Amino acid sequence: MHFALINNNRVEAQPQLKGLCSCCSKPVIAKCGTRKIWHWAHKNKTECDNWWEPETEWHRTWKNNYPAEWQEISLLNERTSKKHIADVQTSHNLVIEFQHSHIEHQERTSRERFYKNMVWVVDGTRLKRDFPRFLKGKKNCFENTIFYATDNPKIFKVDLIDWCFPTAWLESSVPVIFDFRGDGTMDDPEGLRNTLYCLFPQIGRYARVVEISRTAFINTTTNGEWALRVQEFINDYSEQDKIEQQKQQQTISHTSNKVTYTWRGIPLIGGSREYKRRLWTPNKSNRKGRR
Repeated sequence: MHFALINNNRVEAQPQLKGLCSCCSKPVIAKCGTRKIWHWAHKNKTECDNWWEPETEWHRTWKNNYPAEWQEISLLNERTSKKHIADVQTSHNLVIEFQHSHIEHQERTSRERFYKNMVWVVDGTRLKRDFPRFLKGKKNCFENTIFYATDNPKIFKVDLIDWCFPTAWLESSVPVIFDFRGDGTMDDPEGLRNTLYCLFPQIGRYARVVEISRTAFINTTTNGEWALRVQEFINDYSEQDKIEQQKQQQTISHTSNKVTYTWRGIPLIGGSREYKRRLWTPNKSNRKGRR
């Protein structure tokens, strides 16, 4: 944890300090070594929040983009009577969860149902293959086209999303931001790691992926515009998918009702008109037989 309570004040870890956990109120001690980021840990290895994961420099860097009073907010789950610590909860009640470790489907679903108004930020560098696989899909280097361009150069319709994104996040009910920059030490000659890639909940055949700058994401989640923009965007592409689906159904219906005319097993280009012409035109061999 980044903060603990000392005399009811939120305090960062410093050597030899002792405090209380802001979630369970049990004793915590400051861990200030040279191998891990300075943090607070429970004195008796108590796990007060089973959703909590060990914090890395990547977590801390992201959290510090927001005011300290928004970080590590304890929220009560009335259904289970357990408290959970949100990485960040803004003044507009948006929860931002920064996830580095692998997460099981059940836990991801539970957290989304509990927080409701939330967005994930996922460390896309946890596995070495994740960024190369994403890049291969974005550049359409697979045998199938994955990323389809739209009228907006920063918005893509994506097919076969499991080819380029980790499966743990494909069925998320909230937006998932993929951060492929990590700690900033990885090679990035094209500058693609600096951009954030937001995977939106899939409704129709195609998923939507939007390129977002870090500054834009931090600003919109801070000033309260994020939730409104997300809902407007989801409504917009949901309507687009609905129209496309109706067009496809009409095409299928029209095709299924279409009669194909053939002559001696060969389809006729002229359709019914050509069929009638051939049907009523006397056969030359028949004419010869009448002589």
